[in-house]
Parts: sequence; C-alpha cells; structure tokens
Amino acid sequence: MRGNPKLIEALNALLADELTAINQYIVHAEMCEDWGYGKLHEGFEKRSIQEMIHAEKLIGRILFLGGKPIVTQLNKINIGEDVPQQLKNDHAAEEGAIKAYNDAIALASEVGDNATKDILEQILKDEDRHIDELEELIDQVEQMSLPIFLTTQIE
Repeated sequence: MRGNPKLIEALNALLADELTAINQYIVHAEMCEDWGYGKLHEGFEKRSIQEMIHAEKLIGRILFLGGKPIVTQLNKINIGEDVPQQLKNDHAAEEGAIKAYNDAIALASEVGDNATKDILEQILKDEDRHIDELEELIDQVEQMSLPIFLTTQIE
C-alpha cells in the first residue's frame, strides 16, 4: 500500500522521538542502578522497553505504507545529572511526544488513514501513562523531599 508522504514523514519524526527516548531512558535507568536506586532503574528500564515496542510498531507501519524507516536520526538526548533532573527531562520528552502523536493522529485522520490513526492512538495511550507515572514521581519528590523519596527507591 502506498501511504501519504506527509504521514510517512510524520511517522519517521515520531520514530526519531522514540529512538531518542529509548536512549535517554536506558541511560537514566543505568545511572539509577549505579546509584543504588533499583526501583527507579526498573521504572526507567520498563519505559525504555515500551518505547522500543513503539519504535517497532512505527517501523512496521512505515514499511507497510511503502516508506523507508529512518533509524539513523535522533533528537537531542537530555541526560539528567540527578534524579530530579532526569524526571524533569523525561517529563519534557513525554510532553513533546504526546503533542507529536496528537498532531500525527490528526494528520492520519485528515488523509483518511484510519489504521495508522488507530496504531498512533494506542501508542498515545502508553505515552499518557508514561507522563502520569513521571508526574507521580515528581509529586512524591515534592511531597516527601528528595532524600526521603530516594530512600523509597532502594531495593
């Protein structure tokens, strides 16, 4: 099937977002593991794997639409030097992803590609969950104070 070129371009932009997120989350996961925060490590690693699944779905859809997946392009990776900065950077990335998915969903609807729209809506639900999880962690840091919060993240 031949897909809409603008939609394929949007899917490749989303793919770059996902590939960037994979890297950012996995570095944050390993930093937290190194610091002894096993629960944070597990959460970051889980989100990284979910982003890999998103990338896989996007690659599959791009190929189905007759496009060429661009896997060599990454956006700027923002590595936090400490846990609060990691959470802030990841929250900003998820906010950007949610906006980009909403824009791509609107484009898919505009060009009449409901199957792509459905795939993007499924991924958007995961991104909404990711930002909710990050907001919970940020709220916990604010409510408990950073030192107390970090003691809850040790396994």
